[in-house]
Amino acid sequence: MPDLDAGWAFYCTLGLKPIVDSRPRYARFVYPDGESTFSLHQGESGSGGTTVYFECDNLDEKVSGLREVGLRFVSEPEDKSWLWREAELFDPGGNRIILYFAGSNRIDPMWRLDCSR
Repeated sequence: MPDLDAGWAFYCTLGLKPIVDSRPRYARFVYPDGESTFSLHQGESGSGGTTVYFECDNLDEKVSGLREVGLRFVSEPEDKSWLWREAELFDPGGNRIILYFAGSNRIDPMWRLDCSR
């Protein structure tokens, strides 16, 4: 089973602020800007990991700062064909984390569905 104590430390290092501590099964964080939240819930033994995306306005600076405090990335920030710039790392529970910057392409990509139909 994933280690929520390690996850707790990891997400605090990313800059999230803890607001619920029900470890070992659950923890909730709030983003430092705004009111969005992120939760960790201990999955069943043998369950696969997920990919979590966090948008950063200053992606390259954020990655550099996280490296300085000891986090290891499996890919450097790079421009992607889907018009995002992103870097990849894993949390202690084995979940894939993508830090990215998409700018206006996050909400209004060229391939956005026309929801008015």
